[in-house]
Amino acid sequence: MQIADRCVVAFHYTLTNSLGETIDSSEGHSPLTYLHGAGNIVPGLESAMSGRQAGDRFDVTVAAADGYGERDEAMLQQVPRAAFQGVDELAVGMNFQAQGPQGALSVVISAIDGDTVTVDANHPLAGQDLHFSVEVVSVREATLEETLHGHVHGEGGEHHH
Repeated sequence: MQIADRCVVAFHYTLTNSLGETIDSSEGHSPLTYLHGAGNIVPGLESAMSGRQAGDRFDVTVAAADGYGERDEAMLQQVPRAAFQGVDELAVGMNFQAQGPQGALSVVISAIDGDTVTVDANHPLAGQDLHFSVEVVSVREATLEETLHGHVHGEGGEHHH
């Protein structure tokens, strides 16, 4: 069966950056499972998966725009140190959850200048080309429930209680 919309795909992957450093990998874990065509993985990888089948192995480079997007300087914001109540020591690189107009947002401290803290809401991989080494493990037709919900249920997917 070839990968197409409304297929559930399980695959192993290793993600590296342009320097060849491993950023993430499913090695030693269960394969990643997703519903094809539902936007569950970055667009550039999803399009590279189309037409593949179980047993296929391939490498693909996903441009930043088709991965986590380009860096957006508008996602940098300066906030007063007082916004971090209850946190004694602030340091560059610390992650926090913030409330944005669209809900919860993950931010990282990118600079501290006196009482002014700069937070960055860009995805950590924004602006980077992504290099995936992929092995397709299995492909099956999605159930009606998975198609309606837009994600995989059960093994390797989301469980509803």
